[in-house]
Amino acid sequence: MIPVTCFRAQRVALFGLGGSGLATARALKAGGADVICWDDHQAARDKASAEGLSVADLTQQDFAQYQALILAPGVPLTHPEPHWTVKRAQAAGIEIIGDIELFCRERAILAPDAPFIAITGTNGKSTTTALIAHLMRVARFDVQMGGNIGTAILSLEPPVAGRVHVIECSSYQIDLAPSLAPSAGILLNVTPDHLDRHGTMENYAAVKERLVAKAERPIIGVDDDWCRAIAQRLMAAGRSPVEVSVERVLPHGLSYENGFILRNGVKSFDLNGIGSLRGAHNGQNAAAAIAAVQSLGVDDATVSRGLKSFPGLAHRMEQIGHVGSVLFINDSKATNADAAEKALLSFERDIFWICGGVPKEGGIAPLAPLFGRVTEAFLIGQASADFADTLGPIPHRLCGDLDHAVQAALAAASASDATHPVVLLSPACASFDQYRNFELRGAHFRALVEQLPGFTPMAEV
Repeated sequence: MIPVTCFRAQRVALFGLGGSGLATARALKAGGADVICWDDHQAARDKASAEGLSVADLTQQDFAQYQALILAPGVPLTHPEPHWTVKRAQAAGIEIIGDIELFCRERAILAPDAPFIAITGTNGKSTTTALIAHLMRVARFDVQMGGNIGTAILSLEPPVAGRVHVIECSSYQIDLAPSLAPSAGILLNVTPDHLDRHGTMENYAAVKERLVAKAERPIIGVDDDWCRAIAQRLMAAGRSPVEVSVERVLPHGLSYENGFILRNGVKSFDLNGIGSLRGAHNGQNAAAAIAAVQSLGVDDATVSRGLKSFPGLAHRMEQIGHVGSVLFINDSKATNADAAEKALLSFERDIFWICGGVPKEGGIAPLAPLFGRVTEAFLIGQASADFADTLGPIPHRLCGDLDHAVQAALAAASASDATHPVVLLSPACASFDQYRNFELRGAHFRALVEQLPGFTPMAEV
């Protein structure tokens, strides 16, 4: 835990007692703050009370008595309209901040030069965060990883000289962190997302920009218009962002081409054969990660060794293993067509595609240019009938659920004349018709595959 001392002996209000909110309340209390907590849900309030935290109905409180409102990232700050606690705090003239901001203030107190790498982007930020943490561990650094991935930031160990904090940041968290100024700040990409919480793309991109605006080493993917504009603004301000592209070779910066990372146009790192970093989207992730760790002094040989040993993340192009020549990939995190596109682009042919669930707007129609890579599709869940219509002449079967789809896909892949067939779970759908979340869907897929006769896990291949 990182005790938050910047509010020692001061009274603060905290709203939202989910995972990160509860961790923040604990950290504030440990640092000597008088923190008054509230949540709309009785179970969350009961859990906080059982831990000895002070719980009081903030609707009945005078916000002028508080130094600050600490807001959980899931609570609306601006759109579709400010939460009632935000309106009360604004009326009282007190600041509204979140857990990332509290970390930044404690780092400034404890170890202002301690390495701090922050990562954001619409897509790819979790893989990039995990890869950076892995590379830094291979380089024998003391690494703390968390934020929007896994562990709440204030549940990590405190900043000290030489300890690296690798933190994934959502737009919601950045919006509540006005002093965010990491050692290296990564902005991977900006595409439409979370507009219900930011109102417009302009607002959303502006929030993302804050992560790199004050970073010592800003690293920006420049393959979309929003990020290109952000990079140009930084350069106009006299900054020198490291640019990353997978669409063109950059004379200065890092690029991805045909499985290689190029530095200033020269092939420097080979991703070919690294299954956990398959595809151009992972080329972007890897290039950004390399720029970040090398800004902290990690050498090329260590980076190469770390890239080859990176295990990847569960449910994100996760290589489970083989049955004979058939490779099974768990990409359950692909809950929309854009994410599934990255998976389909990772294989040129011989894909036995398991997809379906609760469809998003547009279904899989945007993926039509990639259907030629699919040997056969195995459809599950609510979207099955619609996806069958979209697939048209592409061979497909209505399997209903994963149990039947795995068996059918294995039989078809094993009977094919493909040299390297791939059974790919990349649903392009939410999971809520059959599973509570994509993690449970992916875990079920993994369990089904591991029970297949002749299954060989990746570690033994």
